[in-house]
Amino acid sequence: MWGDTSIKLGNMFGAVAGFLGVLLLLFYLAGFARGRLSRRLAILLLLGPAVLLLLVGIVVPAVRTIYLSLFNEDSTKFLGAGNYTWAFGDSDIHQVLLNTLLWIVIAPILTTALGLVLALLVDRLRGQAVYKSLIFMPMAISFVGASIIWKFVYDYRDPSQPQIGLLSQICIWLGWHNPPNWILSHPLNNFLLMIIMIWVQTGFAMVVLSAAIKAIPEDVTEAAVLDGAQGWRLFANVTIPMIRSTIIVVLTTVMITTLKLFDIIRTMTGGNFGTQVLANEMYNQAFTEFNNGRAGALAVLLFLAVVPLVAYNVRMLRKEREVR
Repeated sequence: MWGDTSIKLGNMFGAVAGFLGVLLLLFYLAGFARGRLSRRLAILLLLGPAVLLLLVGIVVPAVRTIYLSLFNEDSTKFLGAGNYTWAFGDSDIHQVLLNTLLWIVIAPILTTALGLVLALLVDRLRGQAVYKSLIFMPMAISFVGASIIWKFVYDYRDPSQPQIGLLSQICIWLGWHNPPNWILSHPLNNFLLMIIMIWVQTGFAMVVLSAAIKAIPEDVTEAAVLDGAQGWRLFANVTIPMIRSTIIVVLTTVMITTLKLFDIIRTMTGGNFGTQVLANEMYNQAFTEFNNGRAGALAVLLFLAVVPLVAYNVRMLRKEREVR
């Protein structure tokens, strides 16, 4: 077993080393080129490897996924749009799509709102760097690690036994003597899982929005204050309009992360108890049901959902740069 693994690792590192070696050789030979040829050769050498890696890593897999989505489970029979019809017609997938929709609406909005509130509050405190570091710290934890932490928070035991789950213990202290098994309680479990995403991503939202708030010109704020704007009016009429593009970028970025949601669901519930989402269902179809056609169709749907968000994000960033 270890011998086969070492051989595979050796082949992988050998392929990478060979690719880099060929690339360095081409760069070395390009140094001898002169005149117009040198410019064209430089463009080719700089863009060529990047284009090649994009083709191998993104374009070819994307085309193959689309191809697989048009066939049955073992790619022996052409189904056309059959897998897509299944995706939109199956009642179980309806629940998956509904859960995914709830995630991409609720989690990003709450994350962005909480990040904005914290950005406003923490910036008023002394030693704000310490507080920001503590709030941002969950970003350094993987979704799997965060899920394991919150698995202990949501752990359920009979009320007569010593409690491990923090949430159950707090409920017992408050007088709720028979709290439910949180992860099994549908649809509450979906919202409890969203808290993990919000906990991890809020630090990112806070840092980005805090930087945007600090970038608001002081003369704009001072002019608004002289005109009588204070408190909520200053926040709603000056702060929000000035950082609107940043809020949208943060919101869409968290939406993209949420659409790709896999780790939290896989670690906490495995998609059971009514918590299944699109990315985890795609994994199940590919590696549990061994149905490449349906897995490919779900992957294409996920891709089509992400692309508009990415395009909009890029557009907003370009607009922001033009303004600056």
